[in-house]
Amino acid sequence: MRLVTGIVVAAGLLAQGWAADCPGYHVVAAEDNGNTLTAQLRLSGKNCDVYGEDLPKLKLQVEYQTKSRLHIKIYDEAEDVFQIPEDLLGAPKADGSANDATSDLKFTYSPSPFSFTVTRKSSGEVLFDTTGHNLVFESQYLYLRTALPDDPNIYGLGESADPLRHSTGYSHAIWNSGQAFMPPNTNLYGAYPLYYDHRGSRGTHAVFLRNINAMRINIDKDTNGTYLEYNTVGGVFDFYFLAGPSPKDLSSQFADVVGKPALMPYWGFGFHQCKYGYKSIDETAEVVANYSKAGIPLETMWNDIDYMDGRAIFSLDPVNYPLDKVRALVDRLHENNQHYMMMVDPAVARRDYKPYNDGLEMDALMKESNGSVWTGVVWAGPSGFPDWFAPNVQEFWNAQFDSFFNKDTGVDIDGLWIDMNEPANFCDIPCNPQAAVAKGNGATKSTPSLELLRRQEAKGKHMGLPGRDLLTPKYDIKPFFNGLSGQSMPTYLQHANGLVEYDVHNMFGSMMGRVSRQTLLHRRPGRRPLISSHWFGDNRSNDDDYRLQIVQMIQHVAMYQMPMVGSDVCGFNYATNPILCQRWATLGAWNPFYRNHADISAPHQEFYLWPEVAAAARKAIDLRYRLLDYMYTGLHAQHRTGLPMLSPLVWQYPHDAATAAIDLQFFFGEAFLVSPVTTPNDTSVTFYMPDDLFYDFDTGLAVQGRGEQATREHVAYDEIPVHVRGGSIVPMRVKGAYTTTELRRNAFELLIAPDKDGKASGRLYLDDGDSVDPTETSTIEFSYENGTLTSAGSFGYNPGVKVQLVTLWNAPKLDCHAYNATSKSLARVVDLSLVEMFTFDVTSHCGN
Repeated sequence: MRLVTGIVVAAGLLAQGWAADCPGYHVVAAEDNGNTLTAQLRLSGKNCDVYGEDLPKLKLQVEYQTKSRLHIKIYDEAEDVFQIPEDLLGAPKADGSANDATSDLKFTYSPSPFSFTVTRKSSGEVLFDTTGHNLVFESQYLYLRTALPDDPNIYGLGESADPLRHSTGYSHAIWNSGQAFMPPNTNLYGAYPLYYDHRGSRGTHAVFLRNINAMRINIDKDTNGTYLEYNTVGGVFDFYFLAGPSPKDLSSQFADVVGKPALMPYWGFGFHQCKYGYKSIDETAEVVANYSKAGIPLETMWNDIDYMDGRAIFSLDPVNYPLDKVRALVDRLHENNQHYMMMVDPAVARRDYKPYNDGLEMDALMKESNGSVWTGVVWAGPSGFPDWFAPNVQEFWNAQFDSFFNKDTGVDIDGLWIDMNEPANFCDIPCNPQAAVAKGNGATKSTPSLELLRRQEAKGKHMGLPGRDLLTPKYDIKPFFNGLSGQSMPTYLQHANGLVEYDVHNMFGSMMGRVSRQTLLHRRPGRRPLISSHWFGDNRSNDDDYRLQIVQMIQHVAMYQMPMVGSDVCGFNYATNPILCQRWATLGAWNPFYRNHADISAPHQEFYLWPEVAAAARKAIDLRYRLLDYMYTGLHAQHRTGLPMLSPLVWQYPHDAATAAIDLQFFFGEAFLVSPVTTPNDTSVTFYMPDDLFYDFDTGLAVQGRGEQATREHVAYDEIPVHVRGGSIVPMRVKGAYTTTELRRNAFELLIAPDKDGKASGRLYLDDGDSVDPTETSTIEFSYENGTLTSAGSFGYNPGVKVQLVTLWNAPKLDCHAYNATSKSLARVVDLSLVEMFTFDVTSHCGN
C-alpha cells in the first residue's frame, strides 16, 4: 500500500507541472573537437528548490568512447556533488578510435532550454530524447525524462520480483534492501540502474546510469506520449549509451562498462545442500550420509548461522558444533572429494571476543560522528559493522579468516557464503540496541550487556555536498521499509575515507564481496574463490516463486553480468510439497548455481525425504553433470567476452516480435531451449517454438519450429521439455558421477544436431577447474559438415580422457547397428583425442 501511495504522489507532483515550471538550464559555452564535447550549463531562471537547492552551474561532458559506446555526463561545476570513485566502480575509457563520424550513435543538443538527443546513426531513429522536459539538478534531487515509443519493450531496472518486460505504468525504487518473501513492485537486494530498450527489427540499445544513490524510475504515459524518468536523491547524471544493435551485443558492451564476471571453480557447478536450522554438526553429518545412502550426488554441504556461538560470526557453538566434530566432518567430505561452506555475516557481535576486539584495535568498524563505534542489531544482538572503506579492514578480515578458518586448527572451508550485507539491521532509528534484543527482532536474547564504548576520533574528509539531510531527504523514493535507513544502517554515517552511507549504501555488499575475495585469495593463493554473495533471496515454496526464479535468472545472467546465480530450490519460506519439489529440483538443474535451502521455520526438504523427489533429483543431477562442461564452457565465454551463458528468447530471436514478452522459457547457452511446466500440478505445457530447426532432447527427433505455440502433453513432474537448436554440437560426459572430481575422469560424448544445411558447430573449454590464472587451457572448436566432424583450436590442457562417443541426430539412413531408425540417429563409439586436432568421418564405415 505504501508503494502505491508513493507512485500516486510522484505522479501527482509531475502532473501538476512543477518540473515543467522549473527553469531548466541553458548552454553558455561549448567546445567540440569531434571526439569530445564539453559545455557549461547555467540555471535559466528563478530557483525551483522543490526537494533541495538548485545548483546554478553545471558541466556537460560528451565522449565517443568506442564505436558502440557514448558517454554523457552532467555534473556540478564545482564537483562537490558525490561522484562514484573509479576504484569503487570502474569507469571505462575511450579506446581512441571513436569520434562523431565513426560512432554508431549521434549526440545532439538544443542550447536553450538545454535538452539532448541520442540517435542511432544508421537509421536516424532517436533513442533518447529529453526535449520538452527541463533538467532539474538540486542538492538532493535530480530529474530527467526521456521519450519512449508507445508500448515499449523495456528490460532491466532491477532488482525486483516483477515480470521481465516493463511497459507503461511501471515504477520501481532502486535501493538495496533485505526482504523476505520476495514482494513484487518494490526494491530488493541489488541496484541495477540499467535498461535495455528493444525495438524489434529496428535494433536494441541500452542505457546505464552510473549512479548508486537512491532513486525511483518511472515508465508511464501522458498527453505528450510515453516516457521514462529518473528521480534520484544524489549523485550525478553519468550515462553510458550502448548501441547494440542486438541484445547479445549489448550484454558484451555492458560487460565492457562494469567488468566481466569472474570464472568460478568447476566444483561450484555441483549440487549444494543447506538449511537454516541444522541444530548440530551431527544433524549436518546425517544429511550428508542420507544423500549418500539415497544415491543423490552431493558436491557441497553448507551450514547457516546455526553453527555460531550465540549467532556471533567467527565462533562455534561449543555444545552443538564442537570444533573436533566440525573438523571431522570437513575432513570426511574432503576425503570423498566433496566440499564445505559456511555463512559469514558482516556484523560483529559486541562482546569481549577476538573479532570485536580486533575490530576496535585495527580501527576497522563503522563509527558515529563522535568517534564511538556505531551499534546495530542483527542475529547476535548488538553488533558493530566493518567499515569496508577503512584502511585496515582487509587486514582485519584476513586476520579473522586466518584464525577461525585455519586449515590446520580451524574450520577448513572451501567456499564462503556472505549474507545480510544490504546491510541489514533490525533496529530502526532511534535505536536502543538492548530494547531491540528484548523485543526479539530475530536476534538472540542472551546477548551480554554492552560495555562502555571506546571513543576514537572519526577520520576522513567528508565527501559530497555539505549541508544535506542525510537521513530524510525531501524526495521520498518510497522504499519498502520506512525511509532510506529502514531496517538498515543509518545513512548519516560516515566511512573512514569520508564517504557517507547515504551515497554508498548500495555498494556495501559489493565491498564486502571484494574484501572477502581478497581474503580467500590470501588464504588459498592461486585458487579460485567461490563466494555465494547474491542469489534470488528468501523466496517462498510456491508456484509463483518457482516461476519468478526463471525471470530472475534471465535478468541476472543476461542483463546484469552476474552469471553464477540460482534460487533456493524447492523454496526457502513455508512448507514445500513433493510435486513442487520435483519440478523445482528438475528446473534447478538448469540454474547456473544449484542449491536446496530452507528456512528454520520450514520443514526439512532435502531431496531424499520423498522417494519421487529423490528419483527426480538423481535424474536431474545426472543430466546436469553430463552437461557440466557445456555449462562451464558457457561461463568461461561470459568471463572472457560478456556473452551470456543463459538468455531469454528475445536475445536469440530479436527480430521475432513474439519473443519480446516471453519470460518463462530460456536458452542455456546457444543450444538448449528450456520450456518448463509453470502451471501448478499440471502435466502439460504450452511453449513458443521460434521459426527454426530444433531437436527434441529426449528423442533426438527433428522438430521444425514455425514461430508459434506448441503444446506438450503428459509431462511428468520430473521432466522439462528441452530442445536442441539445429546447428549445435554439444560436448557432454558419457555418464554422470557422484562428485565433480569423479566426473572429470569420465570420457566425452559429442552430440551433433545439424541445421537445415547439415552443418553444426560447438566449443569446449578445458582447464584444471581451480586455478585463478590457469597456464594450461584448451579451447576446442568442433565443426560438422558433409558427414565429417573436425576439431581445431588450442590444446594446452590434457583432461586425461578422450571423446568416446559421437551421436549424430537426423542422420542419413544407414544399414548398420549404430543407426537407430526410430530416432534417426547414429551413435559411433570412437577414440578421439582432446589434445590435438582430429578429423572423423561420422557417416561412413559405421560398423560400430
